[in-house]
Amino acid sequence: QVRVVESGGGLVQAGGSLRLSCVASGSTFRINAMGWYLQAPGKPREWVASITRGGITNYADSVKGRFTISRNNAKDTVYLQMNTLEVEDTAVYYCTADVDGVAGLYRTWGQGTQVTVSS
Repeated sequence: QVRVVESGGGLVQAGGSLRLSCVASGSTFRINAMGWYLQAPGKPREWVASITRGGITNYADSVKGRFTISRNNAKDTVYLQMNTLEVEDTAVYYCTADVDGVAGLYRTWGQGTQVTVSS
């Protein structure tokens, strides 16, 4: 089993920056891609960014040029550097890990970390 735990959320003013971290534990050698999702109040969860084990990244259009996802495989950690934050970025941010498990592929989710951007 793989578990992921996020940290780094908080309150920041618009235009500011935050860096989220997500540490994986368990059978981390089975992790393929990792990613971030967000869920704003009253809205469905949406994908933000993802990164493969080899470092290939993809971003939602809404965050391109502002957010950077990175990964340290030796530390089983993925990061989300968020710059030029906007009030609309306020949400709970969730980390995911896509795992090649014994019984097949599955995605594990963290509990989320709150990011609040004030005007």
